[in-house]
Amino acid sequence: MGDGRWRTAGNALMRVTVVWAVSTLTMLALAGILPDFQLQSDDGDSITKTAFTAAWGAGAFGLLSALVWPVLVRALLIVPALVLGMLVFFLNGSLLLLALRLIPDGRGAANPETAVVVAAVMSAVASATSTALAVRDDNAYRRRLSRLADRHRRRSGTDSGRSGPPGTVFIQLDGVGHDVLAHAAESGLMPTVARWLANEDGHRLIPWRTDWSSQTGSSQLGILHGSNHDIPAFRWYEKESGDVMVSSRPASALELQRRAIARTRDGGLLTVDGASRGNLFSGGADQLALVLSMAARLGKGRRSRAGYFAYFSDPANAVRTALSFLAEVCREIGQSTRARIRKDTPRIKRGGLYPFIRAFATVVERDVVVSAVIGDMFAGRTAVYADLVAYDEVAHHSGPRSRDAEKVLARLDRSLALIVKVAEHTPRRYRIVLLSDHGQSPGETFAGAYGLTLKDLVRAGCGLPVPRRAQRTRSGSEARDAVRIALHRRPVEEGEAEHRAKPSDPVVLASGNLGLISFPDMAGRASREQLDRSRPALLGTLANHPGIGFLLVRSERHGSVVLGRGGVEIPLSELKDGEGPLASFGPGAAAAVRRTDSFPHVADIMVNSMYDESTGRVHAFEEQIGSHGGLGGEQSRPFLLWPADLSAPVAEGTELVGAEQVHKVLRRWLRECPGPQIPLAAPGTTSGVDEADGTVPAAG
Repeated sequence: MGDGRWRTAGNALMRVTVVWAVSTLTMLALAGILPDFQLQSDDGDSITKTAFTAAWGAGAFGLLSALVWPVLVRALLIVPALVLGMLVFFLNGSLLLLALRLIPDGRGAANPETAVVVAAVMSAVASATSTALAVRDDNAYRRRLSRLADRHRRRSGTDSGRSGPPGTVFIQLDGVGHDVLAHAAESGLMPTVARWLANEDGHRLIPWRTDWSSQTGSSQLGILHGSNHDIPAFRWYEKESGDVMVSSRPASALELQRRAIARTRDGGLLTVDGASRGNLFSGGADQLALVLSMAARLGKGRRSRAGYFAYFSDPANAVRTALSFLAEVCREIGQSTRARIRKDTPRIKRGGLYPFIRAFATVVERDVVVSAVIGDMFAGRTAVYADLVAYDEVAHHSGPRSRDAEKVLARLDRSLALIVKVAEHTPRRYRIVLLSDHGQSPGETFAGAYGLTLKDLVRAGCGLPVPRRAQRTRSGSEARDAVRIALHRRPVEEGEAEHRAKPSDPVVLASGNLGLISFPDMAGRASREQLDRSRPALLGTLANHPGIGFLLVRSERHGSVVLGRGGVEIPLSELKDGEGPLASFGPGAAAAVRRTDSFPHVADIMVNSMYDESTGRVHAFEEQIGSHGGLGGEQSRPFLLWPADLSAPVAEGTELVGAEQVHKVLRRWLRECPGPQIPLAAPGTTSGVDEADGTVPAAG
């Protein structure tokens, strides 16, 4: 025992010495390469003196990185995560300048720009050296994981064995459809997933079917909180307040979470010893990191991004992620440039801030979330739910089956492999469940295909002014003529003045290939009859457009109806799958439309784009060539991948339908181990819900 401790201490001392020596040599090399980086006095020094100066500077920089860096990161938690990632280089350079000032006789000097470069290179070299030493020692990595597990066990007072009830880690691969995942596993793109599926005792894979609103806001709220009632789309207009709800806004996310908890009278999937990482909603968890709904809270609980402190407090992690961030920005610029040169179609603009947004989603968010999950596993938490958004972000702009998106899947698989490796050393066993919230359907944008946006088409159908580019399109011209004919006016020649009363502007919102049209001047949900009287050409213009699949609108005579091309009108009560306007949209489409029709905030007109069964393509009403949000194709077929020792999600021969049903399955799985994992709420209770803000009080 004593010999082992001495050997461990000796190995640690050896590694510190080697890293120090390599850092010293790196500093000497940089001093010789960079003209503005100096380690000698103006009169020159001997080689020995210069080497001593470099060793002193490298040691001071390493010590400051270990002691001061965590304090700086903790102080900057109020800074948004993306900004903090950009500040990494500045902070690291500042530490180097401070280290140079600590060198005796003032022999170290560098201008600020050079200090940033030197600090980044030295941190990267030190990290690489430490990793190389660990790789050389066959058991170093295993011992490090074991030490972390022992440390967490001592802090929590838990048993050192792994015989207790297992924990569960839910990893959401945002936007990855069932068919995309299956292909990635079969082609070797995701070897970790492939091994799970190849092992008879490994994992099982099935698709599940989303609601009409096939997007993260609806699906994740249903999965984590058990209800996505009254979520008609990713964004929608609420007439009574005049507000536009957007699932990706912190205030909206908090309100949606509050409504779900009020409806279910339950805190969520993660109310007992849970952690929520990188999600839109908390799920009732006490441990939070990058949770959007919590960012809108006031007080101590609002800083959900404090969870990434543990990651950025390590300067090597911070520099590695920052370098990867810059590399991803360059990768995106290169990929978009090649797409323009090759004239790939469909293609959308990918300039402006998008390269930085992509880099944050694919690098910073991924690294922070994976690190937080690993920390949760070492802490022995019962349930962890984490969302990795990298694929979804890239697929929107490059396409769901593009090479760019496939490379992201490969990197996500490596993150899964790391989590699997860590699970071998955690204080309790973990079951890893992989799932997605929706898929993505490819296709040229509506604007790209027809030269005008959905908003332009709606305004033209209402007789309102539209941009000149939209007027010149065939769709815009037909809509304007339809308005005149409906008003019993002759079509006017181009250039003739038109004078008529201006109707109120409609609110037109897009959620992928789902469009929502609301009329603020009409109280409640507008009826078809009201629209025909005030805007007689609108519904016909929309229903007969080749880029639109069907409309949903309320009728005073027939209840809600679905409208299609050629004057087709089917009462919702008579709507069937495979018939009429829904003929191409597959099983469950009619039920999904009927459910959305029951929502209080369904739009006056719900618009679903066309869907081509032969190609799987839709037309997004947003600037996306991979989209989701409505019906049509792979966007409605996410996946669920679970360990074989858990019960089957549904009976054989039946489908798993809707995010609320997925919630019930995940909740059942959490109970499938000795001892209660989720409290059973008695009727009329709230399972620990704080009704003031729709959250769950901190445990203990």
